[in-house]
Amino acid sequence: MQAIEEKLAHLTRIVDDLSDVVARQDKEIDRLRTKVERLILREAERESEAPGGVVLGDERPPHY
Repeated sequence: MQAIEEKLAHLTRIVDDLSDVVARQDKEIDRLRTKVERLILREAERESEAPGGVVLGDERPPHY
């Protein structure tokens, strides 16, 4: 019976540790998602402000 209780305590600790990891990853995913959305908006604004709708960084060099 003691062996079962030890295993149960060990498994409970592992589940708690994994729960903490998942919670941290969820926060990180939300933070990264927000960053990506801001970058997408910034790029859309940059493209809309470019003359003729062409972004210079996207143009091919003249030797092509």
